[in-house]
Amino acid sequence: MRVLNLVTSPESRFFKQQVETLSRRGIDSETVAVPGSRCQTDDETTTRSVGDYLRFYPKVLSSVGPFDIVHANYGLTAPAALAQPTRPVVVSLWGSDLMGRYGSLSRWCARQADAVIVMSDEMASMLDVDCHVIPHGVDLERFKPEPQAAARDRVGWAQDGTHVLFPYPVERRVKNYPRAKRVVDAAKARIDGDVELHTLYGVPHRRMPDYMNAADALLLTSRREGSPNSVKEALACNLPIVSTDVGDVRERVDGVDRSFVCRSDEELIEALVEVCRPPGPSTGRRKAQEVSLETMGERIEGLYASVLTNRRGDRQGNTVPG
Repeated sequence: MRVLNLVTSPESRFFKQQVETLSRRGIDSETVAVPGSRCQTDDETTTRSVGDYLRFYPKVLSSVGPFDIVHANYGLTAPAALAQPTRPVVVSLWGSDLMGRYGSLSRWCARQADAVIVMSDEMASMLDVDCHVIPHGVDLERFKPEPQAAARDRVGWAQDGTHVLFPYPVERRVKNYPRAKRVVDAAKARIDGDVELHTLYGVPHRRMPDYMNAADALLLTSRREGSPNSVKEALACNLPIVSTDVGDVRERVDGVDRSFVCRSDEELIEALVEVCRPPGPSTGRRKAQEVSLETMGERIEGLYASVLTNRRGDRQGNTVPG
């Protein structure tokens, strides 16, 4: 099976992990990226010029020949995938492409595709077509529980006190850092000792397990999410999670000790105090098995096979179930 991947950000960590995982399963692929440079808008939608996307389509058309499937990763690549007339199309929606300013385009493309992948049930509910919920996977060999004291030495944090991790840049409005700071400031009065809120951005991904294991809690205050990787990575490290009710977080932490999904500031504060007084690990790793790289790869490979089977049935004039 050969797959042509279309993507806006070929260096995206979770996209590269997807390609590598499928390669280990014997799926040969090639990636075509949208030309031009990305820029970041206020609502976190990455955009290029119209001209960049016009130049993208000829690249796709000239590349598609030897491939069985075209996989559009991110909604803005889907029009070029659908415009080529010869290969079935799988569209993966990542979150901001459906929830942001180009959501109407992503919904239209989803209706034309042979199959659609989304990151969460919440995203699926926003579409009027059948879709497959397959969140990006987590490398469970890299993200695993480690002794907290050794992790704090590696990242340079004090051994005493309480450390709350907010693994996002403060400038990203959708992540809502002001709310995180407000919650931590309110919780300090109820937690013994020093309490420090650590923001994190630009750290090599290979070092993220150290920070996850050094922290006492992951705090997520996002206004919206698809399937936040930081939550899945925290689960794999048994790091307690306190989060707003966004994306698939409620499903991910269901049944996990010392992890909470909250709707109000008061609930966030109460939950943070609960997991940090006294601090201790959660039971998240067993739930992380549901979103391992291997599980993700198996499900995507199965979807590819189903798409090809259905397309062959259509060509033979068979009735293919919707």
